[in-house]
Amino acid sequence: MSSTTSQSPENLRRSSIILAPMAGGPSTPELVAAVSNAGGLGTLAAGYLTVEKLTEQAQQTCTLLDDGKGFGINLFCPNTADAGVGTSEEELAQWTAFRNRLAPAAAHFDIDLPDTPTWSDDYFSAKVEAILADDFLPNPDALKFVSFTFGYPDNEVIARVKESGRKVILNATSIEGVQAAAKAGADRIVLQGLAAGGHRAFVKGKDSSDSIGASVEELAQAVTEACAVTNVPIIAAGGVGNREDVVKLVEAGAVAVQAGTRFLTTAEAGTKETHRRALRDLVGRDTVLTHAFSGKPARAIENTFTREFSRVAPELYPQLHYLTTPLRGAANKAVDPEYLNLWAGIAFAQCTNQYAADVVAELSGLAE
Repeated sequence: MSSTTSQSPENLRRSSIILAPMAGGPSTPELVAAVSNAGGLGTLAAGYLTVEKLTEQAQQTCTLLDDGKGFGINLFCPNTADAGVGTSEEELAQWTAFRNRLAPAAAHFDIDLPDTPTWSDDYFSAKVEAILADDFLPNPDALKFVSFTFGYPDNEVIARVKESGRKVILNATSIEGVQAAAKAGADRIVLQGLAAGGHRAFVKGKDSSDSIGASVEELAQAVTEACAVTNVPIIAAGGVGNREDVVKLVEAGAVAVQAGTRFLTTAEAGTKETHRRALRDLVGRDTVLTHAFSGKPARAIENTFTREFSRVAPELYPQLHYLTTPLRGAANKAVDPEYLNLWAGIAFAQCTNQYAADVVAELSGLAE
């Protein structure tokens, strides 16, 4: 990751494989450490964790790392382009209408939905302070980078992260976003194509969510374009399913390739069992973009929930995330994939039951 020039496919090493941050459960210290110990670079997802849980998981990750290995941490960053904080009267009306639409599904699972919307900045400032604290980790050098999703931190936060010796990684989903991330001070930029599973990483007001098509080939073209407009190294993400995808992106100019979906069914991942089964059993289905689960667009395997609610859900994040949490939890408990957020990239059919180290070896072309 320290190189500013792309590697040839022949010289590709495991260090070019980065574990994507996967908030909500799949990201575990065991998974992050396993990827890093295999020669890749694991990312611990801090989204939806309390400060205490983040600290605990980061410290546990450190204890599992081999000597000389490192990892990164990803934070959800509030976006200043979003309308204030809390929930306006108009948004409350939208939230209430959507809650009423969800009522039959909630009754089916015999659960209660929240009575009022919840807004949160995911403890952003407190998490930044925790990460930068002198006693955050037993081995501070193990934390190699801090990445930010949904927004760009202010200049002070970026400067402090860099002063701590860590790299700052920002996300983009368009060439405009790449330029904005570079201007914001990124040391590395993750360029995410439309084929990626889970949430779109675009930054409202500075980026475009859908300008890169949903294929590795279109992502590769965008990587080449990105390398022409910035000297900041580009990490390619979205739709990576196999070694051939990695080679295409490296040949296009990426210094590393970020993968997430392929790791969802690994032994070390904390992926919900219902989600795991769906990744293996629902390979005949398409993936779709929907904001019905959380209020932000995300790619998931099509199911009853996406079909019934995608067109009517308001774009309210994180209020919809907290509204649908009980319903998703009940669906998982009932082993019902039709109402669960089945995050998956377009290459999810290539998921198998593996150890994380085997996935790293396969993607890097160094499998024995």
